Amino acid sequence: MLNQRMLPLLMLLCIQPLSGLAQNSTTTDFDLHDFSGIWYQYGGQVRFRPGGIPIGVPFGLDRPSLTPEGEAKYLTHIPTRSADPRVPAVDDPALSNDPTFACNPLGFPRVMEDTSPRTFEFIHIDGRVLQLLQQGRTLREFWMDGREIPSPENMDNIGPSWYGHSVAEWEGNELIVNTVGMDDRAWLDQNGNVKSFEARIQERYRRVDADTIELRMTLYDPISYTTSWVSGTRIFKRESPERLTFFGWYGMFSGVTDLMCAPLNAVERQRDGAY
Repeated sequence: MLNQRMLPLLMLLCIQPLSGLAQNSTTTDFDLHDFSGIWYQYGGQVRFRPGGIPIGVPFGLDRPSLTPEGEAKYLTHIPTRSADPRVPAVDDPALSNDPTFACNPLGFPRVMEDTSPRTFEFIHIDGRVLQLLQQGRTLREFWMDGREIPSPENMDNIGPSWYGHSVAEWEGNELIVNTVGMDDRAWLDQNGNVKSFEARIQERYRRVDADTIELRMTLYDPISYTTSWVSGTRIFKRESPERLTFFGWYGMFSGVTDLMCAPLNAVERQRDGAY
């Protein structure tokens, strides 16, 4: 006969494997190919080196060597943040030639890094995945209808775009996005790093659990750099509906302004009694 003191222990051992199976089933109860929802960058990006030197570059600290053409262009930039003594930062934005200070778009990939919200929504529709970024109500289209990215010859006809032309496909459980045709007037980041019209950026999105997406980016730009430039891994978490509901109105734009550069907004802020 079993010792009555042992009975509770045996019952616990019998129940625990079942509960473990239930826990595993809930953590995998999601579609690896469905990114629908609103996501925000978890934890942010490192903004400063030790000692207070700002960095804020989307592809990390290990920048490849510049080509002569890339360096010549880079040295003409006057940023407000810099970790490079050859391109010293200025304190006054009026002295900078950063295109965004003239209300030009951030462009891709800078919009993924140089915005305080770093929030976007994925929407799956027939033949495309849409990425709607909170910054400036910016729309990116990832075409998944089998088309190829434009060739260099076609790019001359299609022309540049602030956010490029993007084609995507699945490789296993990773969504691979290749973007070309980005306007080279847009800086790569707030530090004045460069990209050329011939550059290609590859994004690799992977859903690791029901509430987490990982992203890695690689810049291929032989006009500007001697080798590719690989980013660190970014973590995006699913945004909760509670954080996106204001006075009964739900949505990614419910509690913020349009987050776009608009001269009329500046005029409004300058009037007496303005917020």
